[in-house]
Order: sequence, then structure tokens, then C-alpha cells
Amino acid sequence: MRPALIRRLGRGGRWLVLLVALLAGGCTPAAKTGDAIRFGLAAAPVTLDPRFATDATSARINRLLYARLVDFDPRLRPVPALARWERLTPLHYRFHLDPDRRPFHDGTPLTAADVKATYEFILDPEQGSPHRAALAVVRRIDAPDRDTVDFFLNHPDPLFPGKLVIGILPAARMAAGHPFNTRPLGSGPFAFGAWPEPGRLRLLRLRDRQVVEFVRSKDPTVRLLKLMRGELDLVQNDLPPELVRYAKRQEALRVSFGEGTNFSYLGFNLQDPLLKDRRVRQAIAHAIDRPAIIEHMLGGGARLASALLPPDHWAGVALPACAYDPERARALLREAGWGGRRRPHLVYKTSADPFRIRLATVILQQLSEVGFEAELKSYDWGTFYGDIKAGRFQMYSLAWVGIKTPDIFRYVFHSRSVPPGGANRGRYVSTVADRLIEQAEAAPTLVQQARHYAALQRHLFAELPYVPLWYEDHVVVARADIRGYPIARDGNYDGLIQVRRQ
Repeated sequence: MRPALIRRLGRGGRWLVLLVALLAGGCTPAAKTGDAIRFGLAAAPVTLDPRFATDATSARINRLLYARLVDFDPRLRPVPALARWERLTPLHYRFHLDPDRRPFHDGTPLTAADVKATYEFILDPEQGSPHRAALAVVRRIDAPDRDTVDFFLNHPDPLFPGKLVIGILPAARMAAGHPFNTRPLGSGPFAFGAWPEPGRLRLLRLRDRQVVEFVRSKDPTVRLLKLMRGELDLVQNDLPPELVRYAKRQEALRVSFGEGTNFSYLGFNLQDPLLKDRRVRQAIAHAIDRPAIIEHMLGGGARLASALLPPDHWAGVALPACAYDPERARALLREAGWGGRRRPHLVYKTSADPFRIRLATVILQQLSEVGFEAELKSYDWGTFYGDIKAGRFQMYSLAWVGIKTPDIFRYVFHSRSVPPGGANRGRYVSTVADRLIEQAEAAPTLVQQARHYAALQRHLFAELPYVPLWYEDHVVVARADIRGYPIARDGNYDGLIQVRRQ
């Protein structure tokens, strides 16, 4: 596709910018109610109970409310948070709680009994926690004293500490059936304030009593208008590039970018007669001009990706980018038996989000230029995601968000992880991939695991069960008087611990 055409399609949301300008013209900043810092959200949290939270908004807010045993360093290696640990044997991990840990927000102390009760609840199949499968390796939990927790495993797992990231709840309140989903009680840096309506949640920052209010505003144009009028103080992500470019020109706003780890990709149904041919998948990879899309449609806000994990992850590997080469794409299609009037037909599914539709339109145009006959179908999110999980697709695009540990490879690529047993939605079957995943899981150290995962990622890059696209940056748009909000690579909201109004 010609760069000029990409630029025109990349500006397909110009009407959003015009609408913002028209609605904002002549407006004076709205008066603020109190001194709360207001954080704009595209979607409200579903639950404030970390035992059941799976959506990104809930998980990020729960990080502020609850302390957890383990966190991650910049290379996504597990590090102590609420507790340090030692591996006494390959099947026995002992965690020592920080003696200076905060109590729960009602003043009761956080003890090993609370850790034990939290994780035993998750492991109880009767409770229906969605996190139970990730902790199936746990055989037994003991709390020999107030400050010590012992986890006994069914089999060795060097990744185990990185799985203990669930917020800790008070055991007595759990036993009493406290409604944590709407009235959270943790020991994090923020305490629950009020949840007067689904789209408005107030938290209290404990160190200085600063109120932070999360305000849902589904429409990105409305969120930017609220920022310009002073009805919101900052938003993170969920703004199309044209609105970000517009925000950068506003004196009242500050725009910041940070590298992200969210991995965007094209997925394939590998049972499809066309796409099970690796040459066709390679042709698709070479037909897409990812640098031009990143520059003109994403506003430069992404990095090229060649694997699910970024290369600076402790289990990542540096791989060459799949080059934009339309001639090579055409040659691969000819090798696969296509050419002339015989054009392979592709149906590309995406969500009904306007930006995702424009992005899919660009990709399909590039595919058509190398010899594909491409068709776009867009659906509301629920229908689209339901089709993907059920395998009702030929090709689609999605992103993996917040990936930290390499056990994601079993979940996504092992032949036994076809839904509902996992997220191998493309029905990828490879004895080589299965063997490398199992060897990595059986390796006794992270260094040895990293070698196997590197070999696995090289194999996936050669096989292309999906086409890696990019790692999207995070973008924060804030009022000019809002300072001190660092952007986390995984998109969490921990910057609210430090943010201030100048």
C-alpha cells in the first residue's frame, strides 16, 4: 500500500478531532468539586475482589487496594513485595512476611493465616475462582506462625513465586462472607472510599488522604472533552491516535508516552485449508507494512514485535523483524499454487471499534495488493470475542495484555490448550512446540528455562502460527497541573501512588 494512502486511512478519525474542537470551542474549564484527582476510564471495574477479578481495569485498581506476596522487576522477574521467599526443596517454598507490612484498612494485622485463607479459597473448586487453574501446582499451604507461610507443590515449578500475585484478604472477613466485590478491604496504599454508581469509584490514598476518583466515560471523544474542561485530570490509553495528536497541541494538556508490553498479533485458524499452508501465512507476514502502519496510524506509538515476549524479558529472545516484502509475498503465493485469477480468499474478523476497523482496512488493502481476495467482518466485542474463543474465524487480530510469565506459552500454543482447556484458539499442533514447552517447564532453574523458551520462540517465528505485529506504547494525557505519574510497562495504575496536583 502506498504511504500516502496509509496516511489518509490513518486520518480516518479526523471527524473525532473536528467534533472535539467544535464542542470545546468557547468553553471555559469547569469548576472542580473538591480536590479529588479524577482518572478517566473507558470501562468501569467489574469487581473489587481480587479472587475473581480478570478484567484489566479491576486488576489494576485492585493492585492499589490490596498487598500481594510477589511483584515483578523491569525484566519481569519475580521479586518480593509483601514477603521474601526461599526454596527449601523443589517442592517446598517458604515465605517470610515483611515485618513492617501495613495492617488491613480496618486496623487488623495481616498475618500468615490471611495469606493461607486467601489462597485456599482460590484453590477450592467450590468457590469458582478463575485463578484456580494457574495455582493447580499447589498441594498444601501451612502457616506455622504469624509471619511464615509454607507452600508445598505437586511438582517442581521454578516459576511458582511469580504466580503469587493475588491480593491478600482478611481471613475473618472472608469467613463472615464480607462483600469484597463492592466493599474492598485490603492493605494496599489506597483504601476504599465510595462506589456511589457503577461509573464512579472513589479511593483514598493513605499517606496523604488524597482522594482519587475513577470516572467511566466510554466514548474517547467525550473523555478528551472532559480533560479539556477540567472534569477529568488524566486518562491512560484508550484514545485513538488522532485524538492523541490533537491533545498534544493543547496548552492545557500534557501527553506522555511509555514503552508497553501489550502484544498485538494476527491470529489464524490453522485447521482452515488455506491457512494451514505455512507459505500462505508467510506471504501474509511479508505483505504487511508494519513500519508504515506504526508511523501513520499509530502515531509512532509502538515497537515492532517478533515474539509474544519482548526481547528484554528474562525469557525473551532477539529475533529479526519480518520484513515488508510484497514481491516475496507474491512468490510464496505462487509456490503455494495461487496466482493469476486464482486468488486466495481471506475473511478477517475484528471488533466494531472504529480505529480497529480502519486498521483492518489497511491490512486487507495490503493483502489484496499481493494477490489475496480479502473480506472484512466486524462485530460488537461480545460477539467477536465469542467467535474467537469458539474457533469461528479464519483470521483475526487481538492483543495479549499484561503478560509477565512465560507459562503463557503452554496456555496459547500447547496442543492440549485448545479451548476450553486453554487459549490455543488457532488449533496449533506441533510436537516440537509441545516438547520445548515441556522441557522449559521441567528445567530446574530460570536460566535453563530461558534457553528452552528462546528455542521455542525461534520455532514459532519460523512456523508463524500467528503473525507478530507490535508492542503498543502506553499514552497518558493529563491536565498541565498533574505531575509525577510514571507510566508502567504493563499499564498498571501504580503511578497514582505518586501523582500530585501542582
